[in-house]
Amino acid sequence: MKSVKRVSLANQVIDQIIDLLISGQLKAGDKLPTEMELMDMLYVSRPVLREALCSLEMLGVIYRKTREGTFFSNKVGSEPYRIMLALSIGDINKFIETRLTQELGLVGLAAEKISESELDKLKENIELMEETDGDYLHLDREFHRIIAFSASNSITEGMIDAILDMYDKTMENIPLQDRNKNKTIQQHKEIYYALEKRDPVEAYSSMYQHLDHVRNRLIHPQ
Repeated sequence: MKSVKRVSLANQVIDQIIDLLISGQLKAGDKLPTEMELMDMLYVSRPVLREALCSLEMLGVIYRKTREGTFFSNKVGSEPYRIMLALSIGDINKFIETRLTQELGLVGLAAEKISESELDKLKENIELMEETDGDYLHLDREFHRIIAFSASNSITEGMIDAILDMYDKTMENIPLQDRNKNKTIQQHKEIYYALEKRDPVEAYSSMYQHLDHVRNRLIHPQ
């Protein structure tokens, strides 16, 4: 590791700690050197080091175990994405475009990887939505979450909950009486049938039609 110099010491410390991963010296889940070892390696004071470690912990890059030390997280967390997406919460169009770029790719992977138990969960979710008289937003959200996690990709998993949190915020812009529940259920069924057939192209097309419908409802409400 290189010694850090001049301004923004905490930021430079963050870069050097991240470089432990990039260079392959350590990997996800590994224990970091002790604070004293890091201070000696980087030639920084304890306050500077702790500022850097606190920032990394807040972002979910590291976590601390009492009496055991500090460790790199095992996978990408949702906090960095949640913060970045929060900056765009007022721009519905950009947010929907982000959903399109993420969910279209994930549903294609899901068609290849989804398990029978996950298909059963999707079917049950659709049935519950059909039976629900009031707000069904939580079921709509869970439908997309099941699909996203069935893609089984540890990198994209960190994005999912952050995106769906923002999804809740955007859907709040459509009053319950203005939502087309029957249309949503029909589109969910089409996505489900495509996944059941393990057809990535059909799944992609069905998800696109669904998200495009959501986009039009948000940007051009009737």
